[in-house]
Amino acid sequence: MASIKDVARHANVSISTVSHVVNRTRFVSDKARQDVETAIRALGYVPSAVARSLKSNTTRTLGMLIPNCSNPYFAEIVRSVEDHCFASGYTLILCNTDDEPLRQSVYLKVLAEKRVDGLIIISTGEDSDLHDLLQGLTTPTVLLDREVTHVHCDLVETANVQGGQMAAEHLVALGHRRIACIGGPADLSPSAQRIQGWRNALAAAELEANDLLWHSDFSSQGGFTAMQEILQSGQQPTAVFVCNDLMGIGALSAAHEAGLRIPQDLSVIGFDDIELARFTSPPLTTIVQPKQRIGMLAVDMLLERIQGGRLDAKQVLLQPELIVRASTASPPSP
Repeated sequence: MASIKDVARHANVSISTVSHVVNRTRFVSDKARQDVETAIRALGYVPSAVARSLKSNTTRTLGMLIPNCSNPYFAEIVRSVEDHCFASGYTLILCNTDDEPLRQSVYLKVLAEKRVDGLIIISTGEDSDLHDLLQGLTTPTVLLDREVTHVHCDLVETANVQGGQMAAEHLVALGHRRIACIGGPADLSPSAQRIQGWRNALAAAELEANDLLWHSDFSSQGGFTAMQEILQSGQQPTAVFVCNDLMGIGALSAAHEAGLRIPQDLSVIGFDDIELARFTSPPLTTIVQPKQRIGMLAVDMLLERIQGGRLDAKQVLLQPELIVRASTASPPSP
């Protein structure tokens, strides 16, 4: 691979002249610039991004940590982040932590060492080290979806309590009185908040929530298994609020396997509105998270800090929406 010395020798100029042409740091005569550019093309020279970043103190690169790249919800947010990064002249380095705290810590340190200009983090569940790692970072950071307490970072999330309440209120309005809930991991704030919203709606309608809560892992297999447990429990709900769409898809599959008709025998509502939710059988009623806006806001907030030097942390709470499809209806007649 050609070096800056090779370019200087080929163009018959000094190394500093090549550097000034590449980095546009000083006036260079038209002839010298043309000679350098011709040499760069002839030799296929690629300037070192690391060396340039040391001089400019910027890499025009952002890093992002996500907990599960197989979850379409995160994939759709990443797509929004990457598109907005590219449009703003930045590239994105993506790391999948697979919900493992150790992997998250390693990736976070690696990204910091690579001198990324900013970080976007969707954290894993249990990670006692993350708080200390974030406190020690000087890199501008935005947290998405999952809060980390007592950390001075920007935060973008959806009003999960409100969303969970909207889901349960929709089922109550249809006439359901036994409404089960499949929550995500108990240690994740979005899951706990959505469950709290479900409880709030049931309490307001003077309905019982005891013995109607199951926990799973936000995966389709987890939703499948939890729905099987519900159907075998003898509780016989007429509706189920599932705290994300992936679990909702698994729950629909388990209900079909058990011979239940959706929504005639059982109503199911999800959360997230991933693209696949429109193509389940029947299409899944769900609570919409504005994923494209989440990604765009995350990038915009980082660029505010990187380019404008904003120091105060911002918290943005986005409003969810209910989208009614064919998986919910009034309960069967007694």
